[in-house]
Parts: sequence; structure tokens; C-alpha cells
Amino acid sequence: MDRSVNAPGDRPPVGQKTPTYRQLQAQQTRERIAEAARRLFAERGYRSTSMEAIATEAGVAPRTVYSAFGAKREILSAICERWLARARARELAGQAIAEPDPARRLRAAAHWLRTLYEAGFDVVTLFAAASDEDAETRALLNAKLAGRNQAMDAIIASLEGSLRVPTPRAQAIYRALAAPGVYGELVAESGWTPAAFEDWVAHTLLRELLEPAT
Repeated sequence: MDRSVNAPGDRPPVGQKTPTYRQLQAQQTRERIAEAARRLFAERGYRSTSMEAIATEAGVAPRTVYSAFGAKREILSAICERWLARARARELAGQAIAEPDPARRLRAAAHWLRTLYEAGFDVVTLFAAASDEDAETRALLNAKLAGRNQAMDAIIASLEGSLRVPTPRAQAIYRALAAPGVYGELVAESGWTPAAFEDWVAHTLLRELLEPAT
């Protein structure tokens, strides 16, 4: 859903009210808090970052952070949603599924994965670091991971009939290529470019999943 603010003079879509100044200000504050938390989580780690430290980094009072989010895991959820929006994750997954040619669909699947990680690999590593927190945080992380896997599985399932291996096996191969450690080793550690990673994933998917050309 497009959450952009209408330009001055534009009318909002029918049924959609123009945000008030107070609502816009509250949203901007939430975004500033989320960005501050993302920086601190990357620098200090999720567990070591307090709500008070986030407030200081964002330039707001601690009560503002609690009022906006309530708990640290809710900030983590907001960071994830902002990451997915910036990566256009849902839009690109839909475009991949809509691609009629199987080979191009797999290349689109590789592009989806590259875009997701390129837009926020720090968020992926943050999720891994936060996975040993309380039960509520683990439940949140599991739900986010399940959403990612569902999108990936849907892309591969849409190719049923063109795959050279059973669909569950093909889905497992794609999820294995998407493991954060793979991108981390190749791009973060070994210096591959995100484009090189995308090409490798695409070639691997094409080789492993599609029927050989006749």
C-alpha cells in the first residue's frame, strides 16, 4: 500500500482522509526512533541497546519511545517493515510470479533475493542476534521469517510443471541459497558485488531447477 503523503494541492483518494499535522509529526517521530534504533542495534547489538539509549540517539525523551512503540521488539518489527518497503519485497515477489517465462521467473527470484539483502542485510543479521531473546521476540522473528519463506515458496510453486525436481525440493534449494550466511560469506566477507551474487543465484537456480533445454 502506498503510504506517501499527498503533494500540496492534491486531493487524497476517495475514502482516505488527509493526515493531520499531529499525525504526520507522530509518524516522523516513529521513523526517527526506528532509524536511531537500527544504528544502535548495528553498533552495540540488540540486547545491549536500551530504550533510553535509543531515545538519546533519536533526540527524544524516553517516554516518547515507550509511547510510540511500547517495547523494543515493536521497534524491531517497525525496522523490518521499513526494510521490506524500501526493498519493494512484496511488489517484486508479485512481479516474479507474474513473469510468464520460467527462466526469467527464476532470474526475477534471484533479483528479489539480491534486492532484499542489499537493502538491509544489517536487519537480517540483527534478526539472528535477537533470536535468543524472550518468547515474544522469538515469536515476532519467526513470523517475519515465515512471511519471507512463504513469498519464496510461492515463487517456486508457481513454476510447478516446469521444474525438473519435485516442488518441495526446489523450494528447499531456493531457501538454502537465501540463507543469510551465504550472502554474508560471498558479499560481506569475500567481496562479491550484489550483482555477482544475483547472477550466481540465478545460474544455480536455472541449472538445478529447470528441465534441460532440448
